[in-house]
Parts: sequence; C-alpha cells; structure tokens
Amino acid sequence: MSSYQIDPLQDARWANLVEGNPKASIFHTVGWLQALQRTYGYKPVVFTTSLSNGGLRNGLVFCQVRSWLTGDRMVSLPFSDHCEPLFDSERNLLLLMEHLQADRQHEHWRYIELRPIDGSLCQVGEEIGFRPSKRYYLHRLDLRPDVDQLFRSFHKDSVQRRIRRAERAGIVHERGRSTKLLNDFYDLLVLTRRRHRLPPQPYVWFRNLVDFVNDALEIRVAYKVQIPLAAILTLRFRNTVYYKYGCSDARFNHLGATPFLLWKTIEESKAVGAEEFDLGRSDCDYEGLRLVSFKNHWVKRPTDLVYWRFPAGEERSVQKTRGRNLARRLFAHMPDRLLTATGRLIYRHMA
Repeated sequence: MSSYQIDPLQDARWANLVEGNPKASIFHTVGWLQALQRTYGYKPVVFTTSLSNGGLRNGLVFCQVRSWLTGDRMVSLPFSDHCEPLFDSERNLLLLMEHLQADRQHEHWRYIELRPIDGSLCQVGEEIGFRPSKRYYLHRLDLRPDVDQLFRSFHKDSVQRRIRRAERAGIVHERGRSTKLLNDFYDLLVLTRRRHRLPPQPYVWFRNLVDFVNDALEIRVAYKVQIPLAAILTLRFRNTVYYKYGCSDARFNHLGATPFLLWKTIEESKAVGAEEFDLGRSDCDYEGLRLVSFKNHWVKRPTDLVYWRFPAGEERSVQKTRGRNLARRLFAHMPDRLLTATGRLIYRHMA
C-alpha cells in the first residue's frame, strides 16, 4: 500500500473529510491550518492512503516546522492541544507511520510527533518505535445535563460562589471578534504571561485566528466600570466548544471574573446546542498543577493525554531545566515591548 501527500489548503477533499469525520476537531480545520501557516510559516501537509483521483477516506495532518534553533520536524499539530489521526483502520495508520519513518531520514526531520486523544490508535506505533514523549491532563465537560445540574456539579467555593460574587459585583461581559475586544484580550494576555514569567504569543497569531477561523472563534471580556478584568478566547466546531486561552488582571481576581466568563460561555453554548466543553490540556509537572487544580473544579475526572514521538524524545536534563529557569527570570524583568518582541521571535521555533 502506498502513501500520498495532499495540500489541505488547496485540496477541497480535506475540508470534506474533516466535516464528515466524527474524530475531527477544530484543530483539523482549514481555518486553523491557515492561521498556523500565515503566522509561523509552517507548511501543512496531509498524508493519506487514498489515491489522488478518488475520495479522501483517511488523513493524518502535519505541519512541517523548519527551525535553525530547534531543528526541523513534523508535528501534528503545533500549538494544538490534540489532533486525532482521521483513520478507521489501524493497519492503514501503521503502514502510513512506517512511510513517515522512511521519509524522516531523507528529509532530515529530528522527529515526528503525534497528538491523539485516543491513545490506542498510536499504541500500534510502538511496534515500530513510536514512544510517549509528553503527558498532559485533558479536561472535557459534558454539557448534556440541564443547566442547574451542571452548576451544582462545580466546586462550591472555587466556582459557584465566585460566579455569584461576580454577579453581585456588577461585572458585565462583551463577546465577539471586534478589534477592541481583541486588543483588550491581548493586553490582559501580556499581563498574565508576565505573571507566569513567559513571553506572550504574537498578536498577529490571534489576529489571524480571528480572520481565518472567523465565526467559529469568540472573545469574551469581563468589565467593571469599563475596566477589563479578564478575558477568554474560545473556538467551536460542530457540537464542541474549546476553551483555548484565558487571561486576567490579577488585581481583580478576587471578583471571580474568569469563572463568570466560563459560566456564561457554558450557558450560552448549551443554549445553541453544544454538547461538550473542551477545557484543553494541562501540564502534569509542578508548575502545571495549579491549572489542573483550577480545571478540576469544573471537571472532576480528567483523562490522560499522551503525545507520541519517533524517535523517542530526550529526557529533560538538569542543564536544560536550569536554562529554562534562567530564561524565565529574565522574562520577568523585561519591559512589555521587549517581552512581546521576544514572543514574536521565539514562538515559531517552539511549535
């Protein structure tokens, strides 16, 4: 069996496959791939066992990341929480992965990385050397219960009371894709990333998401007396809403603006037929546990999310950890203009 490559931005069969495949997510869509290409220069490509002159029965989408700093590699997909292989046959997927391994040496890719939700699909790759490289928690909330039942299922102190506190404080929110909302969101993002001692993603990334993902994207900003307190950016594909980015001004966190925004998103998404709220991945390391704890107040039982890589990834060395810690201390003291410029420079190398 042979493998073939198609350009998902030019071949309409990819959009048709994504629209009809139950495993597809927002991260498979043409709009998401266009935003990745326009912002970071990544070239999207789909590998399939389907002939070019027929319908597209399956596909595994990657972005080709070329970087003089971190090396060339194939990632499915950069800056995406997960990306399921759109295959219904483990045999075909295994054959395709073998073809990719052969291509790796010829193309000089450092590694090939897959980010499936369904770990069983990639476990077949263990036979040919794919190994778990990173582990995360994935929180997904079932929106099918009624609104009152959902509200009662959340943590009483950390969610329910904070939402009621925000309502009593007179917090209001606006939603949409306007430049004003985008700018308020980004200003809060810079504050939050500084608090975490990290550079923010480039502004143009969010601008491109607004332009290419279009009405599947929504920005919500909470205000009190016209002061932006917190913001979230969500995406929607079919019956699933994805919480992708959140940020806030820490001076006002006691008002509960972020839980308020998440609850409004849940209420309004459920009202228009959404059945799942994907809160995204969270790191399993020490620094990520705070986010895990926050999401556990909404979803009590997260699932494991495992990324797979060939060849197996290197273990994090003490030197690398020290280097990362040093960089974060530097980020913490950079002025905003330099911090955002750093983000524009380095994110395309991170993927």
